[in-house]
Amino acid sequence: MNPSTASPSAPAGRPLASEPAQAAAKPLAPAPAPAGSGVPTQTAFGCPRMFLENRFVYVVVSPRARGLSVCVNMNPNKQCNFGCIYCEVDRSIPSSEAHLDVEVAAAELTRTLAFVLSGQLQQQPFYSAFPPELLTLRHVSLSGDGEPTLCPNFSEALESVIHVRARGRFPFFKLVLTTNATGLDLPEVQRSLKFLTKQDEIWAKLDVGTEAQFQTLNAPEAGITLEKVLSNILLVGRQRPIVIQSLFPIVAGLEPQAIDIEQYAMRLKELKAAGAQISLVQIYSATRPVVSRQCSHLPLKALSRIAQIVRLETGLRVEVY
Repeated sequence: MNPSTASPSAPAGRPLASEPAQAAAKPLAPAPAPAGSGVPTQTAFGCPRMFLENRFVYVVVSPRARGLSVCVNMNPNKQCNFGCIYCEVDRSIPSSEAHLDVEVAAAELTRTLAFVLSGQLQQQPFYSAFPPELLTLRHVSLSGDGEPTLCPNFSEALESVIHVRARGRFPFFKLVLTTNATGLDLPEVQRSLKFLTKQDEIWAKLDVGTEAQFQTLNAPEAGITLEKVLSNILLVGRQRPIVIQSLFPIVAGLEPQAIDIEQYAMRLKELKAAGAQISLVQIYSATRPVVSRQCSHLPLKALSRIAQIVRLETGLRVEVY
């Protein structure tokens, strides 16, 4: 382990399931998501999620990652407290897994990292035409088919990924938590986030600037408000730099209205003024096949216009995907 990149206080994590010595070299073939996962043929950011014969770990080429992301599906049971109208997860299809098995996921992560870093992924038919830079590992993501912080064994899962990294078998990799921010104030989550290094990132969702838009676009469970999301982003943003991820779709044929974008920019401005360390705002749209037919992709020109408004109003760094 490189002491200059690994967290000195990172937990050892629970012991991982023992792996056969030849596991890293075992041929993996791109396979569809497990039956019932809701993603047998769908794509993520225009590229398929490949589970590579795994139950919980998959790979995807992600523009926002600028290359390959290895992801741990923290919610194989599709548990989420949002019902975003642009979501690609079909919850009418039963899940094939009731919960995240941390030991299995850790073994899958180890095997998948070895496979990716050995260059074997590019030998697979689907990836053979990809330029090498797109198959370069950019980070390991805690994400998946629901809200990661709702995972009952969130701390155990995070510690397990940190343990895989701390063993020093692979070059240091960045860890990214993608979240809708509603669970960032949970005591278990707050304790776990302290083990992240400065290189690790938290990507928090903020799509709107008003409660009405929040209820319409994100359709949260009863009792969850935009104020809750903003409060939690501020909580964590005061502790460490945070990335804001914002998806803007066309809904029922209509682009976001000017007043909605202005209100969204105002919320970011208020967060910044209150002390949130927002390192980046990601502006993107619904490029994945979604369950709801009322959503479609917002053109690049419109996304760029939103980004420019945010830059002018907040002075924040903004990127469009």
